[in-house]
Parts: sequence; structure tokens; C-alpha cells
Amino acid sequence: MRPLFRVFAVILFSLVVGGGSAWWMAQRGFRNGGVQSGPWTTNEHIGSKAAGLYLRAGVAVAGLLALNKSETVYYTAMTDSDGTPLRSNCAYTIEGSDPPARWWSITAYGADHYLIPNEQKRYAAGKTNVERGADGRFVIRAGGSPTAHNWVATPAGEPVNFSLTLRLYNPADTVTADLAATALPHIRKESCR
Repeated sequence: MRPLFRVFAVILFSLVVGGGSAWWMAQRGFRNGGVQSGPWTTNEHIGSKAAGLYLRAGVAVAGLLALNKSETVYYTAMTDSDGTPLRSNCAYTIEGSDPPARWWSITAYGADHYLIPNEQKRYAAGKTNVERGADGRFVIRAGGSPTAHNWVATPAGEPVNFSLTLRLYNPADTVTADLAATALPHIRKESCR
């Protein structure tokens, strides 16, 4: 009976450790081995044949439906520029100028990787709908209270973590050559309730 118990214990241990580590890596998958640019992270292999199993699992969990980096580069921020996790009970400003791409957008996602429901049905701010200052720079607000322009919704209700995804469609060659060197928007916490 003891040898059978040992075999069962080894199998159970392997399933728990193997399954747990696979789940954990899939949750982090698209950030593993990634490139950091301020609060924004990406992985040069997203959407490519070079993507490993964990990266592919992470992309599947996050629902990116990823294209390769020559077509689209996906940057994700889970913290502000000071390194503090993005929380739904805080208001943020996302400041910058147009990234070097044919088109770009910034979208907020809940912890479940889905769009955040809001009465205004505004889910993203992008190159064609963001208002800019005279210097060409923009300020996008992310928070629970809508503003007239340049606003993306964050989760209402109990405070939870959320993320921002910056998509650069048809990025310039300078972006794909050095993903970390691209000037990306700064994320600043304004206030918390």
C-alpha cells in the first residue's frame, strides 16, 4: 500500500506544482522576459513564431489577439510612473505626445482583462479622438468620474487593480528596433478617494 501511496503523492504534488506554476506563468506570460519603458511593459515576441508557450498562454488569458510587432506593438501598464499599482479608486493623468506609429490607442481593462463598462460607452482614447494642446501634447484622464474629453473609464465600485494597454499600430521602425527607447506617455496619480 505504501508504494501506491507514494506514487499517488508524487502525481498529486506534480499536478499541484505544475498546474500552479503554469497558471501563474500564464497570468504573467505576456510580461515575462519583457521590455520595460517607464510603467509600460511589452514583449518583442508577442504575436510572433518565437513566442514561447507561457507567452502564448499569457496572450490568450489577456485576450490580446496579438499581431506581430511589425504590425502592432502592445504596451501594458499595471502601475503608474512611480511604480504604484493602478487602482480604481484613484484618478490618473496620462500625459505625452503622439507615439511614432500610424495610429495608437490607450484602453483601460479590469482585472478580468475585459473592457470596463461605463454609461458613456467610452473605452479608449486614441490618435484620432484625443484633444491636444498647442504644443501637440495630450492629457488623458483615467478615473471613475467622466470628463468632457480625453477620458477613459476605470472600474466603479470597490477598489480593484486595473491595467492600461497602449497599442501602436504600424509602428515606426525606430519603435520595433528598440522597444525600450520609445518615448511613451507618463502616468501620474492625481488623487484617491
